[in-house]
Amino acid sequence: MSTQFDAVDLNKRLISLDFMRGFIMFLLTLEGTGLYGLLEKNTENTLWEPFVQQLHHHQWNGLRFWDLIQPGFMFIAGTAMALSINKMKEKGVAKNSLIMKALKRSGWLFFWGVLIYAVHEDGLRFELWNVLTQLSFTLLVAFFIFEWSILAQIFSCLFLLILTEVLFRFTMIDGYDQPFVKQHNFGSYVDILLMNKTSRGGWLAINCIPTSVHTIAGAIIGKLLMGKEAQKDKLKKILTWAIPLLIVGYALDLTHITPIIKRISTSSFTIVSLGWCLLAFGVCYYFIDIKGNHKKLLFFNVLGMNSIFIYLFFEIPGGGFLNPYINQIFSGIGQLTNLSNITMAFAACITIFLVEWYLCYFLYKKKIFFRI
Repeated sequence: MSTQFDAVDLNKRLISLDFMRGFIMFLLTLEGTGLYGLLEKNTENTLWEPFVQQLHHHQWNGLRFWDLIQPGFMFIAGTAMALSINKMKEKGVAKNSLIMKALKRSGWLFFWGVLIYAVHEDGLRFELWNVLTQLSFTLLVAFFIFEWSILAQIFSCLFLLILTEVLFRFTMIDGYDQPFVKQHNFGSYVDILLMNKTSRGGWLAINCIPTSVHTIAGAIIGKLLMGKEAQKDKLKKILTWAIPLLIVGYALDLTHITPIIKRISTSSFTIVSLGWCLLAFGVCYYFIDIKGNHKKLLFFNVLGMNSIFIYLFFEIPGGGFLNPYINQIFSGIGQLTNLSNITMAFAACITIFLVEWYLCYFLYKKKIFFRI
């Protein structure tokens, strides 16, 4: 998300960070058009089905590509925060002002996170499972320990993971004493206390505790990138940290110590997804910032540089007005031309995406960047 802590100097940006954020928003915007659901419906029992499944969350124990989108989002938010805090300090912004900006930003993220999922046909609902409400918490955690040493921040990540394990394994509440069972774990009990309901998909509000590790790690990488080491030495550290995390995360799952479950953000999931985030960022950093391959990235970057705008757009006016309007237009065209429903539905999804991308491009050309 673009926040008040994002770097806004268009001439001095970490281009790999812009690209990762833009690529994530590209994937999320496509999801908002309904394309992935359309692909899933029309690839059942075909050779394409396993590939399309990667664009949907795993039902429970396992890991798919789509399960890495939210961790990546949290990770790059931490990196952007670190870079921007450094810029504001260089400009002489006082500590109290930084704190107020952090609190204000998290407050707005929480507000929008609740609002966009609160309105339903049968009334208003209070839900804390979405990425914005989670991010409002993780960014605050990362901010308030930002001045700590990198070693202290790493230990804080270990503490959060151990805390998650303890809460799930040793908080024995009748009916909620099965740590890795949907609707019967400690997190579901907390959801009952907070919202008087649980998520049908098994999502938990207290996922914000373990996933704070992603944002803290992103901030650590931001600190690393601001250091005086050579770029290749920085890259070596990023990749050196990524491999052990992948090994440990998968080992915890394969040995049945802690299963990889994205929907409740188990410690094994947090560790392995962080490993993938580091690996992905390292690859982008190498090819884009070190090798200087900056061309032809505008298509993705215009989405990433106005991520708060496009996210709120496809969630509220997009889903509520634009999507059904364009779908209806293409349905009518299909009736007039006798083209198949699948063809028209696919064309509608692509058209919705292009409209939303052009809105971001228009804002980019006008140098208008929405920030919280």
